[in-house]
Amino acid sequence: MNIAIIGLGYVGLPLCLQFARSGVRVLGLDIDRRKVTALNAGRSYIRHIPAADIKKFVHAGQFSATTDFAKIKDAAAILICVPTPLRKNRTPDLSFVLNTGRRLAPHLQRGQLVVLESTTYPGTTENELRAVLERGSGLRAGTDFHLAFSPEREDPANPQSKVADIPKVIGGFTPECLALAQQVYGRAIRHLVPVANCRTAEAAKLLENVFRSVNIALVNELKGVYAAMDIDVWDVIAAARTKPFGFMPFYPGPGLGGHCIPIDPFYLAWKAKQVGQETRFVELAGEINRAMPERVIKRLKTALAAQKKSLRTARVLVLGLAYKANVDDDRESPSYRLLDLLEAGGAKVAYYDPHVPVIRPTREHPHWAGTKSVKWNRRTIGAFDAVLIATAHDAVDYEQLAAWASLIVDTRNVMAKISSEAGKIWKA
Repeated sequence: MNIAIIGLGYVGLPLCLQFARSGVRVLGLDIDRRKVTALNAGRSYIRHIPAADIKKFVHAGQFSATTDFAKIKDAAAILICVPTPLRKNRTPDLSFVLNTGRRLAPHLQRGQLVVLESTTYPGTTENELRAVLERGSGLRAGTDFHLAFSPEREDPANPQSKVADIPKVIGGFTPECLALAQQVYGRAIRHLVPVANCRTAEAAKLLENVFRSVNIALVNELKGVYAAMDIDVWDVIAAARTKPFGFMPFYPGPGLGGHCIPIDPFYLAWKAKQVGQETRFVELAGEINRAMPERVIKRLKTALAAQKKSLRTARVLVLGLAYKANVDDDRESPSYRLLDLLEAGGAKVAYYDPHVPVIRPTREHPHWAGTKSVKWNRRTIGAFDAVLIATAHDAVDYEQLAAWASLIVDTRNVMAKISSEAGKIWKA
């Protein structure tokens, strides 16, 4: 079997390697020539994906990368793993999905399977994407070619999370489309979860991420409530999680990051409005989570004031640019919002992240592109008036941080077990 996977990022590349590992010949497509060149040379540009894995499958002829969409004509299946971001007005941006559909449509062959994996609102696959594919190919979905949706499920940097072992939800445009999609994914994934249609699969992915967004908003709100009562929310969560049933721990932070949780609730809210429904609970959770960076900065100001310093004249280091511990993925990271707020408040700002040495260009924060992480040494860290911990990477030596920094504002509770002089460490 030959398949093509479009989009060679944090979702598409691991999927390519898993199919190759399963004996499937994989063609990876991406519009970024630098990625294609790196992969064909056996190099990795994602920290938790070893270059040795890529090199092995490239040399074996199981995997190759290209920018040429014409080459998909020989694939039995074409899987789309491209971004689905938000526009500035918080409405869905399907441009990556639809532009991909337009580029592959002229090369679509009878009998081929097209699967969308990008998270989106219910109806995208069978309406917007199908229309683009049919118009550009002259073929009909469900008759001439097959169409399905199977949401990506990735947990970067979690050694217990392997692509082959994560159950795969699949919804087909027709029963025949579903059967073929199961046949394809069954080559690489151990447990498949077929559902009624594409819409159900799309809705399932949104539920997974809305569930997390709402529960994170809950603990973010309770953090402030309990702090006003002189109660540490981290202690509360630790106690509550001892209940062996009916409770799942979620943890507060400086805001939401990543390509899913900060975005997906807005996809659902937008679609709900199109069908005359409200999502008050979901939207309220979004408001709470979006407000967290401002709350963190307010706490930082209080901590600085306790040392008779002002944010306007302070030098502040944001520790951690990636949205999650132990990854190099900075998409939608709340650290960018923290940097913006600090700079707007007059502070001189910098960041340290062992996994993100230089800030890459981003759509939302292009003004930080090219900024480099500071060095990790006593002289550099000690020169800042405050260190704001936004991401708790394991690679950071927090004992050194406690010894070197004059003030630490901790949003991740990572300093809880580190001894330090009174007044130096503040929770936020």
